Amino acid sequence: MTTVVIAPMLVVLVTAVLTLLFGSYPRLRTGLALAGTAGYALAVALLAWTVVLAPGAPGIATYQVGGHPAPFGITLVADGLSAFMLAMVATVGLASAIFSTRYVHNIGYDRRTFYNPLFHVLLLGVTGAFLTGDLFNLFVWFEVMLMASYVFVAYYGGPQHTRAAFRYVALNLVASAVFLLAVGGLYATTGTLNMADLAQRLADPAAYGIDPVPVVGLFGLLLSVFALKAGLVPFQFWIPSAYRAAPPPITALLAGATKKVGIYAIIRLSFTVFAGADVPISLSVPGTDLGIAGASPLAFVGPVLFAMAAASIVVGGVGAIGRPSIEGVFAYSSIGQVGFIALPVALAAAATSEQFRRLAVLAALVYALNHALAKALLFLAAGAVRSATGTIAFDDLGGLAERAPALSIAVFVGSLALVGMPPLSGFFGKFLVFEAAIRAEAGGALVVLLAGSLLTIAYATRVWNRGFWGAPSTAVTDARMDRVQVAAVVALAAGVLAVGIGFDPVYEFAEVAAEAALDAEGYAEAVDPGGEAA
Repeated sequence: MTTVVIAPMLVVLVTAVLTLLFGSYPRLRTGLALAGTAGYALAVALLAWTVVLAPGAPGIATYQVGGHPAPFGITLVADGLSAFMLAMVATVGLASAIFSTRYVHNIGYDRRTFYNPLFHVLLLGVTGAFLTGDLFNLFVWFEVMLMASYVFVAYYGGPQHTRAAFRYVALNLVASAVFLLAVGGLYATTGTLNMADLAQRLADPAAYGIDPVPVVGLFGLLLSVFALKAGLVPFQFWIPSAYRAAPPPITALLAGATKKVGIYAIIRLSFTVFAGADVPISLSVPGTDLGIAGASPLAFVGPVLFAMAAASIVVGGVGAIGRPSIEGVFAYSSIGQVGFIALPVALAAAATSEQFRRLAVLAALVYALNHALAKALLFLAAGAVRSATGTIAFDDLGGLAERAPALSIAVFVGSLALVGMPPLSGFFGKFLVFEAAIRAEAGGALVVLLAGSLLTIAYATRVWNRGFWGAPSTAVTDARMDRVQVAAVVALAAGVLAVGIGFDPVYEFAEVAAEAALDAEGYAEAVDPGGEAA
């Protein structure tokens, strides 16, 4: 049971090493990369089935690295939440790997040699972040993920890629410094970084001699770091340039997987670790009636995260409408769509009802799944268009629906999924987000969600009209679509449709994930059953 927890990490680590060792043998390297990604998907499926989905599954499993017990050793934890996120990453990663087998032929030899190892190092970082059971190793896996991302953003080496990489590196280095500062502060305050142990200590700080007041500020620092990783406003500046600079399969992975690490960290720490903290909060603005009061750091997470989510929906949607290229529209759209994921998390943080929290976190997870599938599909489609036509600018496109019908149908499906049309996956995600806002009686949230939905319709329609409708342009007439690339895009479109049509098992999986996120007591008991920290 414990071995299955570490299996996905071992598969991608071994694949990264093998593709690096056999970098001088292109066909072998490509075969190893594709086999390794397929093996990763199988390992994730085995983990999800064994730990969460099988009848009588324990719901949570741990792996103690080196046999050292928690909270002193390095702990890996697989539960419903981490399994759900890993399943999302495995799906997007496999489609990106299939697309990459053809796309790498368009880049230089030196870059091809290191593409696959870096691809799997990126997967390793994401996987480690979802499975780690302590804050310091969450920082470590963030850095592993970011190191590979830095290289991919600067991959082509042009001036625009260098500028994008510099902006990306600068912002994330600052975020990493803040992250490390917050981690150090929490250790100095609480005496532990193990998340299960931290939850137990914060639930009864007096018993451990902890001054709980600094925890609020330190958690605020962590929230800002995770918001930057997720690309929420006002930390979204790196996204458009980074997404345009990276190779399309990597952009699909960045949007579909690495962004979700920030969302995952917010959910995990907010509800599994800090929700039960006995930390009295009383913040007020002198001379006004404005203020925040409560007995948990969630008292400020709700309004702060809501403001960032609402701003992301508006800024991303408005920014997407005026972009001159397909990739530009999808990059700004990614800012807006992550706001749809973060908004129900904000509502959950502000709520006191456990039942409502479960619904709101469930809504965020289902929408995150839709965003991962649909946005990965759209970025891969943009890459296929660039490979075939040499451009993604609207001024040079038109008539793709006539020239590449299969690709166009897939893009149409992905766009409708973002809009939220039934029976696609996006319908259920958007429906649950709206349901959470209605049950919370949050009028402001409903207004923002409606505005964001209208903006989504506007930019999705623009992409279709400017890029796919009308008479074929010269670039489109001469285009030769790569069948493997189109197949990867079509497979994701089929996934979007399959999730919508067969939504019941997906809903049940997401419901288990939401319950796992909120079950702080069960998480702590599984990680440290003997209460050794006490």
